Amino acid sequence: MTKPRVKKALVIGLLLALAAAIGGGFLIWETFYKGNAGYPLKVIKQADALQDRILSFDSHITVPLEFGTAGNEADKDGPGQFDLVKAAKGRLSGAALTVFGWPEIWNGPNAPHRPTAGFVEAARNEQQARYTIITGMVRDFPERVGIAYTPDDFRRLHGEGKFAVFISMLNAYPLGNDLNQLDLWAARGMRMFGFSYVGNNDWADSSRPLPFFNDTPDALNGLSDTGKQAVQRLNDLGVIIDVSQMSSKALEQVSQLSRTPMVASHSAPRALVDIPRNLSDKEMQLIKDSGGVVQIVGFPTYLRPLSQPSQDKLNSLRSQFDLQPLRSLEMALMPGDAIITVWPEQRFGEYASGLYGIVEEEPKATLKDYGDAIDYAVKKIGIDHVGISSDFNDGGGLEGWKDVSQTRNVTAELLQRGYSEADIAKLWGGNFLRVWDTVQKAAKPTPTH
Repeated sequence: MTKPRVKKALVIGLLLALAAAIGGGFLIWETFYKGNAGYPLKVIKQADALQDRILSFDSHITVPLEFGTAGNEADKDGPGQFDLVKAAKGRLSGAALTVFGWPEIWNGPNAPHRPTAGFVEAARNEQQARYTIITGMVRDFPERVGIAYTPDDFRRLHGEGKFAVFISMLNAYPLGNDLNQLDLWAARGMRMFGFSYVGNNDWADSSRPLPFFNDTPDALNGLSDTGKQAVQRLNDLGVIIDVSQMSSKALEQVSQLSRTPMVASHSAPRALVDIPRNLSDKEMQLIKDSGGVVQIVGFPTYLRPLSQPSQDKLNSLRSQFDLQPLRSLEMALMPGDAIITVWPEQRFGEYASGLYGIVEEEPKATLKDYGDAIDYAVKKIGIDHVGISSDFNDGGGLEGWKDVSQTRNVTAELLQRGYSEADIAKLWGGNFLRVWDTVQKAAKPTPTH
């Protein structure tokens, strides 16, 4: 009777060993191979270890208006590109969550609509809604997340194992001509302010004026008087000025007026994709000369030109709407032809829907493309003036960096390219924190306005 028992024991032992091997293999797969974008195991292990040690900061993530609702909870691994679960997986220390508002032309029946005076109030409500979402997340999960009002807060929260939220604001449109809104928002925790988005506003010209809004390029010749005053006010408040999406003239005027470093919170080099939304070498140099940082954005169509098949489809669409063939990529990425100024709303809606449908089908740029953009910026303006941003939840996302959980893959790409761990730490947050510290130290007490 002993032989069957021995056999049985051997079989059980083999099964247990096999199960252990499978379990261990699964753990290794989950840890090192799952979603690693094809990097060697040695590089992935080094990236994992480095990600655990450094302060990492993504300077532009949009908070969706549905964030925190059922199915989009902050503490669940949900459908969006950012939540606290994904941030922990990616070992991202913190991010600029953007209080953003603009004239939402697609709302309501028979959209799109040209903006009216009432759109300003709607955009303010949108800002408030995003701010409420951010502060609600911090209130509900104090053991996991906190707001960083200073660079020291950021470092403290990282040391406590909490995700650090940096509050930024994008687009002056909802503020009208009220400079006092800057004081209000700075008191509420805003630490970076971007003047521009799509379309000009009362403060600054955009790099993407929108004819549907009756915009023309350089309508203000850069900054308005309100915009010029805002530069001084932001300097006094210790708020970083974000020059992403500004027109070239507006950016140059900020560089002349600001006494503190500028930041481009989510931009890419124009040398890679020749569109006004990207930064020219001269603009990147102005940001460097200010002591600032260009945060390279993981936005696919800003990193790699549209493929010829996509351009062919766009030219076919343009022919249907009696538009000339594409002369530049600028008109490929947005409905920006001057003639659109006189189009009825329905015609604009049909063309815009067709255009964005084609662009969204374009294959995603990769982490290699992203690394090329970082390499270019570093060679042009130096390792101390370049940083990292995703633009998640507003068009960002690459092959290998589809959401915050894949943060480590960016580090792996940089290691693969030969960047030192010290330089990667600069790119991932060190440079931005230096600028933030400089801007806050230059603040001046402001009288009641």
